[in-house]
Amino acid sequence: MITPTKGIRPERSLLYLGGQILNDLDGPTTVSGAWEAFARRREREGQDATITFDWFVLALDLLRALGTIKLRDGLIVKVTKR
Repeated sequence: MITPTKGIRPERSLLYLGGQILNDLDGPTTVSGAWEAFARRREREGQDATITFDWFVLALDLLRALGTIKLRDGLIVKVTKR
């Protein structure tokens, strides 16, 4: 589920979705704001794989576990490495 498998298409893998979320994360945002930006991107790009909000939250969990995002004052922010 993190990476594509025989049963999970690449565009549904959490790693792929996490990359899309990171690309859309220009500044601090709420979970709802990130979800809306993610949905707009998928619609604009014509991606037809169904991604539920639960699956989206799992991608956020993966990004947090990898240390690429964090919560600050209730907002999602991208972690920048120095």
